[in-house]
Parts: sequence; structure tokens; C-alpha cells
Amino acid sequence: RDFPRSTMFAKALVLALALVGSNAFAPGFQSGFAGTRAVQHTSNRRITGPMMGGNEKQLKSRIASVTNTRKITEAMRLVAAAKVRRAQQAVLATRPFSETLQSVFSGLISRLGQESIDLPLLESREVKKVTLVVMSGDRGLCGGYNSFIIKKSEARIKELTEQGIEVELVTVGKKCVGYFAKRDTPVLKAFDMGQAPTADEASKISDMLLASYLAGETDCVEIMYTQFVSLIASNPSVRTMLPLSPSGIEAEGDEVFQLTTKDGQFSVESESKPPAEAADFPKDMIFEQDPLQILNAILPLYINGQMLRMLQESVASELAARMQAMQAASDNAKTLKTDLSREYNRARQAAVTQQIMEIVAGASAATE
Repeated sequence: RDFPRSTMFAKALVLALALVGSNAFAPGFQSGFAGTRAVQHTSNRRITGPMMGGNEKQLKSRIASVTNTRKITEAMRLVAAAKVRRAQQAVLATRPFSETLQSVFSGLISRLGQESIDLPLLESREVKKVTLVVMSGDRGLCGGYNSFIIKKSEARIKELTEQGIEVELVTVGKKCVGYFAKRDTPVLKAFDMGQAPTADEASKISDMLLASYLAGETDCVEIMYTQFVSLIASNPSVRTMLPLSPSGIEAEGDEVFQLTTKDGQFSVESESKPPAEAADFPKDMIFEQDPLQILNAILPLYINGQMLRMLQESVASELAARMQAMQAASDNAKTLKTDLSREYNRARQAAVTQQIMEIVAGASAATE
């Protein structure tokens, strides 16, 4: 019995849809009419490589890879946040000692009154040679943190050289050690930065600088470090460590940044404190040693404390930069995963459409 052609075409279409439906859940199925007809689909945002011809497996592999990368960057961000908290606790732990030292220093200066203070560390001399201490990180993956401090150091070296001043370097951190090892500026000594600077590490650096200054091997010591401002901003700064200025020590305030969470996001709260009040020494107090000798013993301790503080600020700035870099990497990975998933769905839809067209074309050809 002969059926009308329209009825046969309808049955062929139903059969094609049934085959395609099973093919959507059977990756190993291939149409017998493969290669008969091709339909191309384009999109505004295209991923490199063809989207047709069995490329869905590659897209799935890329999606899985991007997902794993995002997990890694997110974990690195959280690790950096935990280290920032430890760094701020270390700063808070050293704060009482610094305040007491500043208070005693200010009290002794007030006690001396108008007397001339003749101390080697306070003596200014003609600057013919500068020792520049550059502090960078030991590792990368922290945005432009290391490159910013290196560029600032290069600019300072150029400025001093143009004035006819000799420059030698003391590098702290593997990144600046590797960079300046290939440059013409001589490096006196190199140190590692680490992730948790200690008083012993700061003491090694400051003792070497003090010995060099007191021996007359250098006329000025400058520190190039990154001042912590916030989680999204840091300021490469230069500070003159030697010779010291009494007024600068007395008037120096303190500002501590603490990492907190607000509305589920990391944030920074700053706490500023005025300079420590001068210790009140009674006029009838008799010192076993001359106040100048006491000052001469206190100043190295002050320098050690300031060196430790700058190391801690540099580490906090590096960790904050790493947090932001990993946050940006996680956001980019999320966007890329969304784009790849969209392209995968389009490629899969295009493959299904192609198979429908092939089967319908074959069925149509068979009924003619």
C-alpha cells in the first residue's frame, strides 16, 4: 500500500528527531551522513579555534582547566590575606617598644635643653656617597609591586648620579637582587626579604649600615621601600635613615593599618596616633651616665626599630598587591569560564542542528 509523500516525510522527520535526541546523550554516535552538509554559525565573541567538527571535548577541557586555575588563585588570595593579618599583628606587637623609645628620647632631648648635641649619628656631612637600600619582594604574582619599586630606585640612582654623587646599593628581596646584579650600580650586600621579618633580620641590616656610616664609608643612607596605604594602593617611598634628625624623631607619629572584613569583603581600617609624649625626668634626677651617652645607646635601637617597621610595611604591601592580583585573576577566570561555557553550548547546539539537517536531507533523498 502506497502512502502519500507528505506522510512519509513526516515519519522521516519524527525518526530524525528520535535519533538526534538519543545522539545528544550518546557521545560515541556518529551520523551515517556525516560530511554531506555543513552549517556554520558565528558569534560576536569568538574563542580561538573552530567551534564545529567535534571540538566540544576541547572546550570542556578548557572549561575544567580554567575552573581549576580559579580555585588556585582564590586559594592564593586567601593565603595572602591570612599573612597580612599576621603581619599586622607583628606591627602591633612592636608598637609599645617604639613608643617607649620615642618617649625616652624626647625626654632626654628636653632635659638637655639648649646644650649642643654632639653625636656621630646626628652629624651632617658633605654628601659624596650615598648607600641606597632597596626593598622588594622575594616572589612574583603580585602585580606591579616589584616593578614599581625598581623603577623608583632607578630614577633615584639617576638623580644622584647626575649630581655627581656616588651610589652603592644594599638590596633586600630576591627580585631586586636579580635585577641589580645585571646592572652597573655596585651592590654592597644582598639580603632576603622573607614573609615574616624579624628583629634579628632587621638588626643585621641596620648594624651593617651603622658600621658603614660610622666608619666614614658612606655619607648618607636612604631607604627605598613601599609604604602601605590600602589594599588597592601602595606608595614607593624614599626615606633618609642616616644621618638622623632629632626633631624628626620627636615629631614622628604612628599609623597602623588593620585588615578586617566588611559585608563579606576584605577592607582596611587605619588608626593614627600622635607622637609619644616626652618622658618626664625630674630636674633633680641624677643619671649614672651622661645623657649624651644614653642617647648614643638609644639611637641604634631606634634605627633597628625603624628598619623592622619598613620591612614589615614592605611585606604588607607585597601581600596586599598579591591579594589584588589574585582577585583580578579569579575574576578573569570566572569571565573566561562563562564565555567558554556559552561557546560550548553554541557548538553543541550547532552540532545537533547539523545532524538534524543531515538526517532530514537523507530521508528526503530516500523518498524521492
